[in-house]
Amino acid sequence: MVKNLIDEIINIPHEGPIEYTAKDFKNDLDVRWCPGCGNYSILAQLQKVLADLGVAREDFAIISGIGCSSRFPYYMNLYGVHGIHGRALPIASGLKIARPDLSVWVATGDGDNMSIGGNHFIHACRRNIDLNVCMFNNEIYSLTKGQYSPTSRVGQKTKSSPYGVIDDPFDPVLLALGAGAPFVARVSDKDVALLREIMKQGYRHKGFSFLEVYSNCVIFNDGSFNIFTNKEIKDENTLYLEHAKPLVFGKNMEFGIKLDGFKPVLIDFADGKSSIDDCLVYDNKDRVLANIVANMVYDMDLPRPVGVFLDLERPSYEFKVLEQIKYEKEKKGVGTIEELLKGENYWVID
Repeated sequence: MVKNLIDEIINIPHEGPIEYTAKDFKNDLDVRWCPGCGNYSILAQLQKVLADLGVAREDFAIISGIGCSSRFPYYMNLYGVHGIHGRALPIASGLKIARPDLSVWVATGDGDNMSIGGNHFIHACRRNIDLNVCMFNNEIYSLTKGQYSPTSRVGQKTKSSPYGVIDDPFDPVLLALGAGAPFVARVSDKDVALLREIMKQGYRHKGFSFLEVYSNCVIFNDGSFNIFTNKEIKDENTLYLEHAKPLVFGKNMEFGIKLDGFKPVLIDFADGKSSIDDCLVYDNKDRVLANIVANMVYDMDLPRPVGVFLDLERPSYEFKVLEQIKYEKEKKGVGTIEELLKGENYWVID
C-alpha cells in the first residue's frame, strides 16, 4: 500500500531493462587507497550491484563526508558530492527531499558517521529518509593516520591512545536500531556475495537503510576482523542471519542459538541434548528480536551476527513531505510567491 502511494506521487527509479556492466560505473581516476584496503571490495561490489539493477546512471547520486571511505564519489561514474566532515547525511537528506526520484547513496566511515556526524545519523534514522547508507567500519581514523574512533575497542593502542582506549565503543547496528532505522544490516568486506545481496535489499527497501561493512585497514588496524573473515576460523565465530531460518553456525552447522528468556545462549548439537529444533528461528520483522540478537556483540562466547537484522516498511520522510504538499495544494490551491512572502498577517501603507 505504501509503495503504491509513493509511486502515485513520485517516479521512483525501478529496476529496468537498461544493460550496464560494472565498468560503466567506473571512471578514469586512479583509486588511491592503500593496497589491500577493504574499501576496494566495497567499491567493486557496489559497481556490480548498480549495473545489475538496470537503472539509468543519472538516477543515482552518491554523497560522502571526509575520510578514506569518503573518496568514494570520485571513483563512481555517476553524480556525487564529496562533502565536509560528518555532514554527508544532511547533504544527502536535502537532496533526497528535493529530488525524491533519485536513488541516493551515502559512503561514510566510523569516524565520519559515528563521531562528528553522530547526531545527523540518529536523526536520519528516526526520520526514515530513503537513503542507502554504507558505513565502512575499520575501527580507526585512517586518513588522519591512526587515531582511535568511536568504534575502536577497549585497550586498542593507537596514535591518540598509546596506553590503550579506555572508553567503551559504539556498536553501529545497535545505535541504528535504537534510533529507529527500519533496515539495518552488517557484513564484512570479504563476504562479497552477501555484501552484494544486502546492497540490493537496501536499494529495494523504501526508507532508511543502514549497512555496516567491516573494512580492514592494512596500515593502522590490520587484522581487526580476522576472527570473522579468516576462512579457517570464521565459521565458528560468525552467525549468518536469515529470515525465517533457525540460527545455526559452525563448519558443519553443529552449533545453534536459542533464547533463555531474553538472553541468547549457545547450544552444541554434539551433546545429544539439543537439536536444530531447539534453535531460535529468526524474524527480521521483529524489532525487539533484532535488538536481542544485536546485543550478542557484547558476549565474547557467542558468534558475531551478520546479515539483515531488521527489514520493516513504513512511510519514508520524503513521501510524507510530498503527501503533505499534495494535501495542502488540494485544500488551498497553488499559491504564489507574493502570497507566501506576505503571510497571513500584513498591512498596506499608502
